[in-house]
Amino acid sequence: MKLNRAYQGPSELPAVIPIFPLAGALLLPRRPIQLTIFEPRYLAMLDDALSAERLIGMIQPSAGEEAIEAKPDLYPVGCAGRIVQYAETGDGRCLVTMTGVARFRLISEALTVTPYRQAQVDFSDFAADFKEGAGESAVDRTGLLTALQQFAEANQFKVDWGDIKKASNEALVNGLAMMSPYGAKEKQALLEAADLKTRADILVAITQMELARGIDAPSQIH
Repeated sequence: MKLNRAYQGPSELPAVIPIFPLAGALLLPRRPIQLTIFEPRYLAMLDDALSAERLIGMIQPSAGEEAIEAKPDLYPVGCAGRIVQYAETGDGRCLVTMTGVARFRLISEALTVTPYRQAQVDFSDFAADFKEGAGESAVDRTGLLTALQQFAEANQFKVDWGDIKKASNEALVNGLAMMSPYGAKEKQALLEAADLKTRADILVAITQMELARGIDAPSQIH
């Protein structure tokens, strides 16, 4: 295990990783996600990951909610994250922060005796994920901010425009995608977007559709 590990390309990542099916969760490269882990199988997964590469593959069940069945079918694309912080709460839970590394394509599930699922994955289709800022210049930042402003006004929640103004296009697009209040299918479309511009365009399109029919939103975006 190496601390502060930085990955330069697909070949530096393992071919088999533990996977964490979680409906509605979206992880993208260089963005953090915070999780509370308490199920025994996922505590075992966390323990093993901390002893190895600290990598976990976030992926959505294709049917929506994981609770429907013990081993749900999965979408074909997920995103690997590296554990950068964790804390034990003393009551059987662990608070975990992971940072997205790169997306992967699910090849097959590995035969394993672990209580959690593992899978053979392929990162080669997502080599651009390793390049910070890739595709930023093509993003319609004005269009994205206009959609955000309209959504904020319609739902009466606060936006920290100071932080928004300072954010790079990559951080803005991926951060807004991850915190968006949309459903699993929409989150998967954002995940699988071919590039940053496409993700921004999808985010604007979804926002405009939701504005047309109305949607409840969180109280604020930072």
